[in-house]
Amino acid sequence: MAVRSCTRPPAPRLKRPMLKRRSAAPIVAVIALLACGGTAALAPATAQELQFPAVPAPVKKSARVDQSGQKQMLVQAAEINYDYANHRVSAVGSVQIYYGGATLEADKVVYDQTSKRLRAEGNVRLTEEDGKVTYGEIMDLADDYRDGFVDSLRLDTPDQTRMAAARAERTKGNYTVFHNGVYTACAPCKDDPKKPPLWQVKAARIIHDQGEKMMYFEDARLEFFGTPLAYMPYFSAPDPTVKRKSGLLMPSITTNSKYGTAVDVPYYWALAPDYDATFSPMYTSKQGLLLQGEFRQRLMNGAYAIRAAGIQQADKEAFRRSDSTTTPGYRDNRGSIESSGQFAITNKWIWGWDALMVSDRTFLQDYNPRLSRYRIVDPLRNSAAEGVSQLYLTGQGNRSYFDARTIYYLGFSESDTQAQIPVIHPVIDYKYTFDRPVFGGELGYKINFTSLTRSQANFDAITSSALLSGECLTADPRAKTPANCLLRGTPGTFSRFSAQADWRSSFTDSFGQVFTPFASVRADVASVSVNNDANVGNYISTGENNLVRAMPTVGLEYRYPFINVQSWGTNTIEPIAQVIVRPNETQIGSWPNEDAQTLVFDDSNLFRVDKFSGWDRVEGGSRANYGLQYTAQFNQGGSVNMLFGQSYSLFGQNSFAQSDSSNTGLNSGLETRRSDYVARASYQPNSTYKFTSRFRFDENSFALRRMELESTANFDRWSAMLLYGDYAAQPEIGFLGRRQGLLGSGQYKLDANWVILGSALYDLNAKKFSQTRVGLGYIDDCLILGLNYITNYVYSGNVSATHQIMLQLSLRTLGGTSVSQSVGTQSTSN
Repeated sequence: MAVRSCTRPPAPRLKRPMLKRRSAAPIVAVIALLACGGTAALAPATAQELQFPAVPAPVKKSARVDQSGQKQMLVQAAEINYDYANHRVSAVGSVQIYYGGATLEADKVVYDQTSKRLRAEGNVRLTEEDGKVTYGEIMDLADDYRDGFVDSLRLDTPDQTRMAAARAERTKGNYTVFHNGVYTACAPCKDDPKKPPLWQVKAARIIHDQGEKMMYFEDARLEFFGTPLAYMPYFSAPDPTVKRKSGLLMPSITTNSKYGTAVDVPYYWALAPDYDATFSPMYTSKQGLLLQGEFRQRLMNGAYAIRAAGIQQADKEAFRRSDSTTTPGYRDNRGSIESSGQFAITNKWIWGWDALMVSDRTFLQDYNPRLSRYRIVDPLRNSAAEGVSQLYLTGQGNRSYFDARTIYYLGFSESDTQAQIPVIHPVIDYKYTFDRPVFGGELGYKINFTSLTRSQANFDAITSSALLSGECLTADPRAKTPANCLLRGTPGTFSRFSAQADWRSSFTDSFGQVFTPFASVRADVASVSVNNDANVGNYISTGENNLVRAMPTVGLEYRYPFINVQSWGTNTIEPIAQVIVRPNETQIGSWPNEDAQTLVFDDSNLFRVDKFSGWDRVEGGSRANYGLQYTAQFNQGGSVNMLFGQSYSLFGQNSFAQSDSSNTGLNSGLETRRSDYVARASYQPNSTYKFTSRFRFDENSFALRRMELESTANFDRWSAMLLYGDYAAQPEIGFLGRRQGLLGSGQYKLDANWVILGSALYDLNAKKFSQTRVGLGYIDDCLILGLNYITNYVYSGNVSATHQIMLQLSLRTLGGTSVSQSVGTQSTSN
């Protein structure tokens, strides 16, 4: 074959060609000589003479080698010229050179056999084995592409980053210097590629060390939309291929009335592939240096992290109130330690923990450490009311679920009394559903075990007399006086084991009537030890007591949908009736109520068999639930759904009319023999609009007791939501007056990337805003920019009003930063 190997066999006798020779057809040649470094003459040849097939696309991560083990260089060009006197070979016209997985394209390429260098001119494009593409007008390279220089360079990487320079030099194959360089991770504008990108870094020199995988910028300017906004004499960043790299992270700046202006500059250590550390000192102008750090490690079956923060305050007087009383932050040394971890035991079982220890309850709120799990990024979304320390074990099968955990809650508000917050020894939940029918229906069971301890009673005063006197009394039916306090938390130790089995089936007869019989049996066993704190005996028996109760239930649900088809769509009218037979609930008030204090009667739980929200209460007494549902489906799209119903206590004792220590059930609309009426009406004309309303009406006067009106709209460029709530007074559970409010939110897309948004919560009774937010954001594949103004009047028990401006900026491949400033803070106590 017409290939010269590095062994250099004797050359055939060929007529010496002219200095230039042109071929009518493109020439394809294999120049093994370039890889061998020889200087012998190579005879010209046409494609027909060499009889090579078309050159294939370059093969990544591999290359053809000749018998000597050297890589081959494949050249395709319109013509190849030979200068035997100067030992040069020139490829001219649509030149393509394949070597070692890389491709070089140019209008002309000259190879100097003496210096072993390639010079490419005109529309030069070098595609390297890793996918990186370099453009230039002139490119001078060593024959192995490791060293060289490029004039008028433009570089595109597989990570969608781009670099340009007037001139670039590469040495040792991995060290490149860009003179008057430009770097960006933004794509060029499709309509005007010459338009400046969203952001770019211009530098006198950009040094890319591919060995270290670092980029160094000297005399750099950060530009947005072509306008310089920041100057940095020197900075460095990992190159785009790096996922983990030691170095400084983007700093953040915050201001606060208690610590002044703070600058947080984190440093990240990639210690090993499976563990790393972050050290983030935050210097504050008023309180000094806050030190914080984090260590993370990933093991074979999970990962864990440890975080710590601490400060020796320079001015603890900033935490003294105007009346000379002090807040929890009035101390010299403050800090926190956190840990979290999760590990897989099998593919169905995991265990883990969360742990928190702080010097005082408001430390995390006052300083908001950057590395903390409780860091508040958006006060309207993720402000934590308490810290959680827990150890848990969770398993999930195809038809079963198990969860066990022990929990310690730490209140973050100054109004919290830690002794009133329970410690959960364990809470265990298990649920299983059998995979085969039992008596023609589905059978399953669930188990709950809860044990907790509280040191001090948690009373909630619901009348002005209780607030003034501090004495809590239960309701007196003879004097017709209601309770003036609610016992939200019982002091002592409470342990309860509950188990319930449920069976349900469904039958449809030939007329389309749907019958759903169901049955359940539940048993509860508890051990109660109630401390004899002041006033506790007015609500629950003190001392030790063992309790047992059981609740068997049978019932039938009936539905009969009537469907009417019209030319415009389909009507469905569905009467629904449910009859539940069971004995009375026993020992009401003897059982502490910890997890069933919330009860909202509406359309969502009208047909629920047990309407209590937790295990500590169980609904008793026979009951009938009935209602009528109407649904219309329109052919042109859209639907209407309406429900109207009521619940009726048939016989036995109405559980919702019997008060416990927290009055759960009273003022709920279920405490009378005939409950209040509940209704729902929703209308969705298309995918753009949706209107939903929910109501509760008094069972005698039909007076409005509860109303929620919600409407949403979603268009291509904007969306909006408005919710109006009107709730009647519920004095027996602590809501002494009517509550009315408006919650609205909306956003408008200015274009494909820019969006403006806002939200507000308005208290109609107090005639003031509770929360407001206005924001402007930009997001695309290379830049995230957010500017928000947030007002929150109910942030925590420590603060009544907080006004905050937040600026968030993230540049792809370079990192992100944020600036936050408290515009004004009013405290309820300082």
